[in-house]
Amino acid sequence: MAQQVGSRRSLVVSLFLTIVIAFGSLGVTLALGWGPKLGLDLAGGLSVVYKPATHATKADMQEVVTILTNRVNGLGVSGAEVNLQGKDVVVSVPGVTDARAVLAAVGQTAQLLFRPVLCEAPPASAKAKPSTSIPACASSYAMTAANLAVNTSTGNATNNIAADPAYDNIKTTLPKNDIAKHSVILPGLGATKNAVRYVLGPAQLTGKSVKSAIAQQNQIGQWVVNYTLTSTGSPLWDKVAQENFHALLAIELDGVVQSAPLIQPSQASFTSFAGQGEISGSFTEASAKNLALAMEFGSLPVRLEPLTTQTVSPTLGHSALVAGLGAGLVGLALVLLYTILYYRALGLVIVLGLSVTAALLWAIISALGHTAFAPSFDLAGVTGLIVSIGITVDSYIVYFERLKDEARAGRSVRSSVDRGFKSAWRTVLAADTVSLLAAVLLYIIAVGDVRGFAFFLGLSTLMDVFITWYFTRPMVVLLGRRGSDSTSLLSLAAGLNAGVEHE
Repeated sequence: MAQQVGSRRSLVVSLFLTIVIAFGSLGVTLALGWGPKLGLDLAGGLSVVYKPATHATKADMQEVVTILTNRVNGLGVSGAEVNLQGKDVVVSVPGVTDARAVLAAVGQTAQLLFRPVLCEAPPASAKAKPSTSIPACASSYAMTAANLAVNTSTGNATNNIAADPAYDNIKTTLPKNDIAKHSVILPGLGATKNAVRYVLGPAQLTGKSVKSAIAQQNQIGQWVVNYTLTSTGSPLWDKVAQENFHALLAIELDGVVQSAPLIQPSQASFTSFAGQGEISGSFTEASAKNLALAMEFGSLPVRLEPLTTQTVSPTLGHSALVAGLGAGLVGLALVLLYTILYYRALGLVIVLGLSVTAALLWAIISALGHTAFAPSFDLAGVTGLIVSIGITVDSYIVYFERLKDEARAGRSVRSSVDRGFKSAWRTVLAADTVSLLAAVLLYIIAVGDVRGFAFFLGLSTLMDVFITWYFTRPMVVLLGRRGSDSTSLLSLAAGLNAGVEHE
């Protein structure tokens, strides 16, 4: 008897475990209600293209991509992607229901600056003009510690200092002129057209000194943002706070004063903050969480301007998916019918093998949908899986044609299945290696949807190697040994055109 590929027991165990793992994993994912992480074209959602408002280096833009990626992941949405196309940044957030809230959180440039409040300015008059040179505040309107005269017993300023009327002819500073080293005039959070504005000095600290931030409710139910400073930022903050002791220090985010608190109004002398602080103001839950999110994931190195904002409907992608899958299933059914007619029992092996592969792939893709590792499953990913079906069927055909070669050489079915796999395995492994290398290279050098195609093509190729060794090999060998003397039209012998074995 020819040398057999493994013992019968090991073949049965391999086949059994493969089937149990595949369909068991599928059952678990279905029971948990898991599914693939759908991409923008299938799930709908938000797509935004940003451009840098000023000159930015490649390193700056890579940092922008990293920060925005962390920011959209921090929102808890699944499948969000941030890609760099030239010097434009494309943000795709599938499956969102409140696109406006997501856009507000993602689109913040998060340029957090700590500026001293020099004085207050009245609303701009109809004759007001923009100015890049902000004049000094009159001494009687200056928000100095001496003018405020803080009462440490109440924690409030004794003097109510009015807004300096000289600023009514100067418009609020434009975003392009909101430069850290310059004085500016900015509105407060939630300010109306007739609200008092803030005249602020050059920034004394930036958001890069902030290590982490979290939105919480304080003891009286108000939303605040508690933050922790970095090891280098802590002494810098203490220095800034000491310079503005019993004066107002504005916390500016993207051209809006989030809060302008008095520094330690209940203390007679300055004490260190010990690396922690709190931002309070007229926060809602949403605005506090957005500010904390922006502070948590850092300041962008450049200011971004939205080029296009698009809310994508899943209808078109769904229609394309249904049409593509319909055509693919019809084609697959015809191929499987042909393989059954041509290979007989071996054709049924292809049907069972593709079913096992499909169950295992669905379980893996659904599980990966709950991680940040895999790209979204979109039409490009579907294309990658469809292409991989051809690769998988090719692997079966390579093996089966090798078996037919063995049978033509006069060997029995039993001998053919034992000897044929070794040479066929080398061919299958070489072909899958080439396909996998192509997928890996494409994934590394490509961006956007093409990476999804490469990822799922590579994943399917790995599955083909696994299924060929642990399912196809034992299935065919066991069938060959069990039914080598069958003369049925659907037998292995009929599919291989082999003679009946006599021993």
